[in-house]
Parts: sequence; C-alpha cells; structure tokens
Amino acid sequence: MRLTLIQPAIGRRPGVDYMRSWQMEPLPIAVLAGLTPQGVEIAFHDDRMEAIPFDRPTDLVAIPVETYTAKRAYQIASDYRRRGVPVVIGGFHATLMPDEVARHAEAVVVGEAEGVWPEVIEDAAAGRLRPLYRATARPDLTAVRLDRAIFRGRRYLPIRLVETGRGCRFPCDFCAVQSFFERTHRRRPIDDIVREVAALAGTARLFFFVDDNFAADRAAAGDLADALAPLGVRWITQMSIDAAHDEALLARLARGGCRGVLIGFESLDPTVLRAMRKSFNTMKGGFAAALANLARARIAVYGTFVFGYGPTAPESFEAAVDFAIDHGLYIAAFNHLTPFPGTPLYRRLEAEGRLRHERWWLDDAYRYNDLPFRPEDGEAEAVRAGCLAARRRFYGWRSIGRRLLHPANRADRVLGLNFLPINLMHAREIAARDHFPLGDPRWQGPYLDVA
Repeated sequence: MRLTLIQPAIGRRPGVDYMRSWQMEPLPIAVLAGLTPQGVEIAFHDDRMEAIPFDRPTDLVAIPVETYTAKRAYQIASDYRRRGVPVVIGGFHATLMPDEVARHAEAVVVGEAEGVWPEVIEDAAAGRLRPLYRATARPDLTAVRLDRAIFRGRRYLPIRLVETGRGCRFPCDFCAVQSFFERTHRRRPIDDIVREVAALAGTARLFFFVDDNFAADRAAAGDLADALAPLGVRWITQMSIDAAHDEALLARLARGGCRGVLIGFESLDPTVLRAMRKSFNTMKGGFAAALANLARARIAVYGTFVFGYGPTAPESFEAAVDFAIDHGLYIAAFNHLTPFPGTPLYRRLEAEGRLRHERWWLDDAYRYNDLPFRPEDGEAEAVRAGCLAARRRFYGWRSIGRRLLHPANRADRVLGLNFLPINLMHAREIAARDHFPLGDPRWQGPYLDVA
C-alpha cells in the first residue's frame, strides 16, 4: 500500500514567497508516519515549500488540517479525488467541524490519531474505508512514536519541535485547544521525552516544546527540566503566566535549558481578561511581577496580545507596544481576535449575529488579518489597522535596539546572535502577511463533494 501525507499551506499569494516564519516541521505528519504500520510505503509533500505531484501513484492521501489551512486542504483533496484517490482528513478542524470536512474526504478522523490510525490504514488497504473514525478515549501518551525521517532534506526553520504534553485546563473562551481537548491535560513520560531530545541533540541548536501549556503541571515541568539539565540543550516553550510567579520553578527551568517562553498576555485591561475567562493573568502582582521573575531567571519572552474583544480603545494598541518594549520582549504578536469554530466565542458571536462571514475560513472575500466579526464599538478595519501599526512600531529599528539591550535577550549566545535576524524576519513579513489569501486563488475548482 502507498500512503501520501500532505501538509497544506495556509494559502498562496502569486509572486510572494511563503512566510518563512510559518515553515516549521509539521509535527502531526511525523506522528502519522510513526503510527503507520510496517510495509506501507510513505511519501510526504509539504505544500508550503514544494509543488505537489498529484499524478504520482498513491493509494491513500492523508491531510491534517487546522482552520486556517482548511480551504487549501479541500482544494488539494479535490485534486486527488478527481484522480480517483481516496482522502482522509483529521486534525483540529476535522474534530471541531466534522460535517464540513466530511464533504471533502472519504474518511474523517475525529480526535487524536493514536487510537484509530492503524485501523484507518487497515481499512484503506482492504478497500473498506469508513466515513468516520472517532477516537473514543484520550490515548496514553506513551504511545507517541514519531518518524522524522520524512523531514530529511527539507529547509525548515532550524528548530526541533518536541511534544511533551497535550491540552490545557484553563477555560479561555476563544481558545480551540480547550475545545479540542475538553479542558484536559496529559504529559508524556519524562524518560521518553529525554530519550527523544537526546537522540536529536546533535541535530539542533534549539528545541521548541510545543505544549499548549508546558507548566500546567508545575511539579512535572520542574522534574522534566531537571532531567534535561545533563543534556546541555537549550529550549523554548509555551506556558501560562501564572507559572512565572513560581520563582523556584523558573530557576529549575533555566537550569534545565529553558531560554524562552511564549506567554499570552492578550490584554492589559483586567475587564477584558475577565470576559475572556483569563483573569488568572492578573494574579500575584500581575504582569510586571511575573516579567520581573522571568528577567531574573534570564528567560526571554515572546508575548502575544489580542484586540477586538469587547470595546477596543484606540490607545490600547500603543499601550500594548509600550508595554512590550518597556519589558524587553524578545518578539511579540499583535493580533485581532479570531473566532475559531467550536469555541464558546464563536458560538456567542454567531448567536449575536456578529459574524461577517458564515464560515470565514472558506469565504473568498476573507483574507488573513481581516476581522471575521463586527467589533462591539467600532469598525473591523480600525482594529486591523491598529494591529498593523502596532507590529510596525514594535519591529521598528528603535524598538529593536532597545529590546536588544534587555539582559534576558542577550543571556544566551544562540538567542542573542539570532535576535536581529528573527526580528527582521518578522518585520519583513508584516506587509507580506496582510491580506494573504486563504487557499490558492489560482486553483481551478469546483470542489468535488463526497456523494
């Protein structure tokens, strides 16, 4: 049996290179390859970096899909299905929107792949592929097996992605993670993670632990950091800001190789944070105290801010940039609120009649950076313009120069040497991302619906 794995791009803009910052290893592809039984011939094509050879013979195509890649995934699926090749689609979007996905694939995988993927392959080989495969339980993460051999020879960003856990228990109402994992959190065994990192240590200068909330279980996070310390590797991860008030934990993370964390600040307004169900951001002295702790631990910060949730004062954009510069954030994102399907936020905006597109991820009128909903107190274009202005100022030369002097940004040799290239990459992509199409506008449809 021949299996083809496809990583779809978000879209295409003729004459513009695909965003370099979007070209990381697609970890779900390595998971599927690792779960695939022996004897199956696997091919992999990354739509972000190469043309897909649709006429190359294959027996089954598998596409993991997120909401932003759904439109392009359906285009790819139609092109294969016109050639008589069955397609199976899974991932976050397939779990949150299974009925929509079912129109574009012979089979839909709902939930995590570990419990059902071998059955999908067995059924496909026997010619009895079912329309729906639903994982009925959360898999034991000791079952995680990745095959990274399919990434060889590809020019991904020079950072290795490793999964140490899944899910998050916080109830943030805009977050698709809590919808997909139903507010659960699980960790992989520490010994498994250490073995994986040790095997990859000679191939990477930096690791990214892709957990949605690395410190959801602080004791386990500290134990993992202790176990990683002898390897001498450097890594970054994502975590909620409440963990930054635990100075003993930060010290263990730093000794274990942690050099940076992504933190969702979202808003500087406590009222907005409460509405988001993210008031834990303001605990124990709030952002200033947490950032001071991280600075003392010499851990750099990638901060994210969200606009359009509730009333959005024009001065809130400038305030967020001032905050990010004053606290020396390594990099930062200033984004509009995005209602992802399956979240409490999406359901509320839909009930209030405030969605500008029935399904923004499929609407030809929608472009990256557009607001898919009507803000409470202003025009959608004003929020978009505010986000763009915030990015331009944050990634301007004066800001870069000030932030370069922050001790945490220069504490590690690798992060220090890459500070300027990374910030300039983000600066270059501000204009290129704006109004970036979802899907390929040159694609010749129509979509081939499942009968």
